Amino acid sequence: MAQQHLEPTDPTAPAVTADALAGYLRAQATEFLRALRLHRETGAAAGSGAEESVDAARALRRSARRISASLHTFRPLLEADWSEDMRPELAWVSGTLGLEHAYESRLQRLLLALHRLSGVTVFPGQATGRRGATAAGAGATGRPAPVAAGSRTTTAAAPAPLQTALAPAGGPAQPLPAPERGSLTVGAAKAGALLERQLTLARTRAHSTALQALGSSRFHAVADKVAVLASEVPLTPAAAGTHLHPLAAAAEERLTNAVAALPLVTAGHPYNAEALVHGLSPDPSPHPQDGPWHQVRLLLRLHRYAREVLHGADRPADVRLLTAGQALNRHRDASEAAAAAAQAARTPRIAPATAYALGVLHADQRHEVEAARFAFQQAWQKETVGAP
Repeated sequence: MAQQHLEPTDPTAPAVTADALAGYLRAQATEFLRALRLHRETGAAAGSGAEESVDAARALRRSARRISASLHTFRPLLEADWSEDMRPELAWVSGTLGLEHAYESRLQRLLLALHRLSGVTVFPGQATGRRGATAAGAGATGRPAPVAAGSRTTTAAAPAPLQTALAPAGGPAQPLPAPERGSLTVGAAKAGALLERQLTLARTRAHSTALQALGSSRFHAVADKVAVLASEVPLTPAAAGTHLHPLAAAAEERLTNAVAALPLVTAGHPYNAEALVHGLSPDPSPHPQDGPWHQVRLLLRLHRYAREVLHGADRPADVRLLTAGQALNRHRDASEAAAAAAQAARTPRIAPATAYALGVLHADQRHEVEAARFAFQQAWQKETVGAP
């Protein structure tokens, strides 16, 4: 497929030197420190302060990702020892702070899917109003003390009949036998309660881990290095006057090659029965087909951040790349939710109706995986064909 020459590989694009990289890294380091200060000021607050703490944690992750990505893409221009030491630490910060939000989002996704598939209004324990409970019918979500999560209200979609809930994106509804609705409804409440127990426990542990991480000497060492980065970027002597376009073009090429290796022809169909069969495998390991798509998601993020270095973070992002990235984010979320449903279904001594509901939920999320792949394929193929 012929592709448009994006700006990193455009031979007519104006030269961008290592000074732009230094300015970008200083700006991101400053944002990191500002978010850290805001998080410390609002971390013990409640109400609106909790929302501010959530925003601060999100800003911390955002800045850490951008600094780490820039150190990876432009590593020949930076002091090797410093860069190699800094990158894994920033990845640790971003990953640790994102775990709580990931578990909470996964729980909400799975409960809403159960609600949509079965029409169950409230799962056991969700009408008590206790802290951290999730109401699947109303979509209200309570959260523990903020690190990477906060209080907000989400409106759930109206329940859809089970007979149409498993329709592939862009395709006709797939009718299911009527008796299955009753079986799913019987087990959905217990399945929801089981998922809530497991994922709430995981979220609570992630919250405690994040709190411990923010107070650890390891995190303080990272923050000290970022503080130094805000004023002094350790460029190599050879970086002066070096153009950034070749390194940014290499990041784009890695993305293009990874996308070319994906089964986009298969992903061009809204329903991939072969992938669903593999997704229902009893193998507890992560789905083998998902790995290349997750890798493309990371490479797409590196490419986007390289473009920010070249053109400034304030420049509007490429809508096509944003759309493709959103599809890959949905792919990751659905893949991880399917894995969580499968893991819950392996819980010993659960009722057959509960296991059945979790199996239908797993299949539904694997359908979501295929729909996300289809959406990515549609977004990626929209690239303008370059003029000969």
